Amino acid sequence: MGAAAAASEEVSFFLETGVYRLLADSGAVFMDPVRVLGESYTRHSLRPSFYYSRSFPSSDKAAAAGGGGGDERGSGSSGASRKRKRKKKKKKKGDPRELSERERAAERRHQEARPILLKAHESFLRATELLSALSDMIQDGQMAEVEEESPEVNFIELGSLLQASQCELSLCSQGTQSGSGICCGGMVSALFDNSVCNETDDDLEAVFLRNKYIIPKRSCFYMSILYLFTFNACFSLTNFMKRKSDLRQIRNLIPAHSDYGFNFIVVDPPWENASASQKSLYPTLPSRHFLYIPVRQFAHTQGALVALWVTNREKLRAFIEEELFPAWGVASSTAFYWLKVKADGSMLCDLDLFHHRPYECLLLGYVNGKEVDTGRDTTYRLPQNNHIIVTMPSAYSRKPPLGNYIPGPKPARCIELFARELISGWTSWGNEPLHFQDSRYFIDKIT
Repeated sequence: MGAAAAASEEVSFFLETGVYRLLADSGAVFMDPVRVLGESYTRHSLRPSFYYSRSFPSSDKAAAAGGGGGDERGSGSSGASRKRKRKKKKKKKGDPRELSERERAAERRHQEARPILLKAHESFLRATELLSALSDMIQDGQMAEVEEESPEVNFIELGSLLQASQCELSLCSQGTQSGSGICCGGMVSALFDNSVCNETDDDLEAVFLRNKYIIPKRSCFYMSILYLFTFNACFSLTNFMKRKSDLRQIRNLIPAHSDYGFNFIVVDPPWENASASQKSLYPTLPSRHFLYIPVRQFAHTQGALVALWVTNREKLRAFIEEELFPAWGVASSTAFYWLKVKADGSMLCDLDLFHHRPYECLLLGYVNGKEVDTGRDTTYRLPQNNHIIVTMPSAYSRKPPLGNYIPGPKPARCIELFARELISGWTSWGNEPLHFQDSRYFIDKIT
């Protein structure tokens, strides 16, 4: 009776906040980012079917895999699969390759994290009421009106044009739109290299090239032209040759006085990544470029918590620990893990796949503020080590929101660097912070 009541209470808390607290001794929570991010909006909600577009019911996966018995395409897929397996077996002949020193270090880190991740996943699988709700969680829950949509704007390509500095954005409140949705009398603002803010307690709609973007309440963004390219006649990201990267615009966001600095600084760098390059998803930067991000100058007088997303490459971890965090003035780091699961509750892939883990790491540490020079103790207590955030993943490289994990002064002043979406109360900086703000990713909030 007591256990059932506690589980029901957790489900109610989850439906209200988007966070389900798993067993306390596992140090893990399950998060529905759609609900968490939904708190940023007054009149809109994220469309679950878009956010969870990578998640499909098991039955659909079986059908897509050709599980229908006599289906010819299924037979062909099975044959192709057997051929691939045979090829892999041929490659495995002979003695296995000995791991390099860096690969052995990566495996040691994995073995340290493995029992913690398994314990969190076991706790998640025992939350039966939560599991039963996952398949409904990825559905929109209401019929959204189907409108003729303009092609999505590629802000990275747009920012490479000489005319980028002339691009303008129209900001429209609810009262400045006509019945047809056209913005009438809204504020016009430069799109690039300019701070654009919604200082109201309501959502704004921004219009650019016939596309609408939802700007959450009390949020700001600064879209920089980070990359300059040379390109050929075929205008495509895959045909760009990176000529120069420029992070200087980030300095425009340094507060005039550290009393107005940020308490929480999230950094999601475009690390050099073979997968991202092969899929032409976004341009990447060499690691050493990030040494020049003025993290300490962003920090509040009393200091700031810094959260850095990092891939599982050992080379990056060594670079961060030995060079990047020292250059930023970050000390006393600890690790969180983001565990990715499917709608059926299983991990996104096998936990022990060497080059493709179902989890990513978030490194957290503190930058001391200027008050450290006055002799006052400004040290914050770091969050619990080895905390696990369990979610179903969204689009490639889109991270779960971290607003619920902010220690220190309240209300916190937060900034995300290399952002691709906006959050209420945050400043978002990058070369495509409006990427996930396109109105096609939203539905009207049910009141």
